[in-house]
Amino acid sequence: MIRREHYLSQIRPFYESDLIKVITGIRRCGKSVIMKQAMDDLESAGRKCLFLDFDLRPVRAMLPDADALIAYVSSRLGDEKLFVFLDEVQNVKGWNEACRTLRLYNASVFITGSNSKLLSKEFTRELSGRYVSFRVRPFVYREAAEYAQQLGRPFAISDYLVWGGFPAALEQPTEEARKRYLEDLNDTIIYNDLEVRYDIRKKDVFERIADYVLISNARIFSAKSIADYMKGQGVSVSVPTVIKYLGYLKEAYLVGDVPLYSPKAKAKLNYYYKLYDEDVSLNSIRQSGTRYDLTHNLENIVLNELAYRGYEVSVYDNRGREIDFRAVKGSKVYLVQVAYSVAEDKAYEREFSAFAGIDHSVKKIIITNDEVDFSTSTVCHYQLREFLQRDAL
Repeated sequence: MIRREHYLSQIRPFYESDLIKVITGIRRCGKSVIMKQAMDDLESAGRKCLFLDFDLRPVRAMLPDADALIAYVSSRLGDEKLFVFLDEVQNVKGWNEACRTLRLYNASVFITGSNSKLLSKEFTRELSGRYVSFRVRPFVYREAAEYAQQLGRPFAISDYLVWGGFPAALEQPTEEARKRYLEDLNDTIIYNDLEVRYDIRKKDVFERIADYVLISNARIFSAKSIADYMKGQGVSVSVPTVIKYLGYLKEAYLVGDVPLYSPKAKAKLNYYYKLYDEDVSLNSIRQSGTRYDLTHNLENIVLNELAYRGYEVSVYDNRGREIDFRAVKGSKVYLVQVAYSVAEDKAYEREFSAFAGIDHSVKKIIITNDEVDFSTSTVCHYQLREFLQRDAL
């Protein structure tokens, strides 16, 4: 497995902190691997570590509850700080009490948990501000390409546009096996993590909304527009129910939303937003045959890259013309338009005209899959390949 320094560099300043370090993210994105890499960091520096994987039945049998876990860790404490790594901690009865107690000892606590029982809002309620969380995502392209090289397998940008960056998906020997793995992962999150976790009664309605949202990534929605679409499909669902179901999908990190930004109001508009898949494979596994939605997947990938690189992102309304992303980091503001290609005249005019009337104080960027450079005196064109290899805009 590759070393994911991007995340380790964020966690490292908190190694000595008494805050509980929560490593969170969608299933199978590599949380446990990052935890072990943090432990390797500390052990290589001569620090004392304890790793417990509660997915293992013998570990669960030995330490079934908070009292047993606290006693076990306490017996290993000494004058030197102990770094305690608890993987799949939700399998411990009273895990929250154990974590809150252990952080008061001479210990530094790190945890991961399965989305079925330890969703992000549980951290807020159960750990009461005594934690710091780190959001982990599936591989961005550079990570996926590095891991594929490590595996000795080819991995083109076109592969990433379809199959995304779940680490174990890259390990599969054939495209058929990769798709099957991803479908099983999707079913685990939808049917087990969410339907069981929230005791969803109208499973067919929830599943249809999930399918609709995940196959319609990089499009502007409101809860009402989704309810109206479902009504047109013969499915009756209220706007509050749509809002609730979208919340579940966000809790499990299946989707994220990007608000619209109005330059006139100089504020975000919260009633409309674009929804993006956490990984483009969640779109691809819902397509029939091999006609994959490369256009919207490309935009989704750009959004994921911007989020990974720490930009605050919104959709920009340029007097009725939509610009895909307003990306902000520190004092720098960028406007980013994304298209699969602008080689044809109509596409070129449509995408570049979106920047009309915007002054030169903001850097304007267009990202496409074209190999030809279409940069102008006012708009910088990045080929997708170039953008995915850059560290910043």
